[in-house]
Amino acid sequence: MNNSIKHWAEADRPREKLMQQGASVLTETELLAIIIGSGTRNESALELSKKLYAHAKNNLNEMSRFCMDDFTKVKGIGPAKAVSLLAMFELGRRRNLAESLPKDSIRSSKEIYSIMHSKIGDLEHEEFWAIYLNNKNVVVDIKRISSGGVNQTVVDTKIIARHAISLLATGIIVCHNHPAENCSPSRQDKEITMQIKEAVKLIDCRLLDHVIVSGTNYFSFCDEGLL
Repeated sequence: MNNSIKHWAEADRPREKLMQQGASVLTETELLAIIIGSGTRNESALELSKKLYAHAKNNLNEMSRFCMDDFTKVKGIGPAKAVSLLAMFELGRRRNLAESLPKDSIRSSKEIYSIMHSKIGDLEHEEFWAIYLNNKNVVVDIKRISSGGVNQTVVDTKIIARHAISLLATGIIVCHNHPAENCSPSRQDKEITMQIKEAVKLIDCRLLDHVIVSGTNYFSFCDEGLL
């Protein structure tokens, strides 16, 4: 029996189904099959996507956390297919981030959390980001400052300040994630916050908040009176 999708009825092929009926009618595994592109000698792209989806506990949020090694653990998913999948999820994160950027000034830590959760909320390693604002507290840019391991990432205050100068920013909000789902700040978190505050003060810029994102929770230094 030939497992190739090209031998299926046209209405059952994911690509043709999408072109004829639209993307919204496809299942998650059918959409994944299109991204994967091709199967193996023994499995079609759709069968391979079903196996991959099961590996992610039938949960796209779970799959979005996968790294290259997680994808390639599934037999039939090689580096090329893994790269396509990683690119797909990164585009999704960037789209979510673009949609979440406020058109008006930032007024609360909840708004900061909404902006950054889609970017770092589901990561299994720490990343440190800076949000740069103009004198009306409107976001002019968001930049990743560093990426580290499960428990920490190294932050260079000079990089944060350099971006602020180039963007003519007057306010900065820094944000990082805690993969362990504990948003309480560590001693190191408190120390780096004070270091950033003093560093940007030298360039006539204010540190407005430091928000720690952890799953569905967050911690705001400003809200807690630590700035």
